Amino acid sequence: QVQLVESGGGLVQPGGSLRLSCIASRTFLGDYGMSWYRQAPGRERELVARITTDGRSNYLDSVKDRFTISRDNTKSTVALQMNNLKPEDTAVYYCNVAEKWWGQGTQVTVSS
Repeated sequence: QVQLVESGGGLVQPGGSLRLSCIASRTFLGDYGMSWYRQAPGRERELVARITTDGRSNYLDSVKDRFTISRDNTKSTVALQMNNLKPEDTAVYYCNVAEKWWGQGTQVTVSS
């Protein structure tokens, strides 16, 4: 069992930035892909960004060039740097490991 704890969400104005972090309870996460998903009210959960074990990443089209996913295997963490945030980025953001383990989610609200 892997426990994931997200942090860094909050309220930000359009154009602002937030950095989400996720720390895992186990130390061998270097063996797994790690991802961030989000779910807005009334919408299905969607993949925002994924990073492979060797550091390759891919992104949802609407966040490309604004969001950056990174990982630190020595600290069992994955982060999501979000810049130039837009109201449509408002959602609960979830950390995921290996498409198997989920965090509890952290709320991101982009509003003026």
